[in-house]
Amino acid sequence: MRMPFQVLVIPFRRTAAGVEYAVLKRSDADWWHFVAGGGEEGESPLDAARRETREEIGITPKGELLPLDSMATIPRHWFAAGAEWPPEVYVVPEYAFAVETGEAELTLSEEHTELRWVPYDEAQALLTWDSNRTALWELNERLRGGAGDL
Repeated sequence: MRMPFQVLVIPFRRTAAGVEYAVLKRSDADWWHFVAGGGEEGESPLDAARRETREEIGITPKGELLPLDSMATIPRHWFAAGAEWPPEVYVVPEYAFAVETGEAELTLSEEHTELRWVPYDEAQALLTWDSNRTALWELNERLRGGAGDL
């Protein structure tokens, strides 16, 4: 059973030209976003983020996923499983993480038709959801050496 929480994982890599982010296009909608999905019964958000990363881009993070402070909530009506949740669940929390992919080759699942490695400004312009843009801003600030840098 799908649990009432969502995870978001931002894949990134460091190149000679700077940091790039992997933005994915959904196969069933005209949305650009990062790795995203829901938790399954018994999973923590971190466990779900690891599984979604493996399922959607074909990599198992070698290091620990980097938890971000960014959080969002999503109305339950966006989720088919919402009909199975208790009536007091109105919004679902979304937990954000990042994963440094290094030189790993990413392999798309059937959920996506396209992957683009892009710099920060282009990723911000492509992304559909505010929660993705906010988490990207936080990660980019951390990578640039702001407070709480990585």
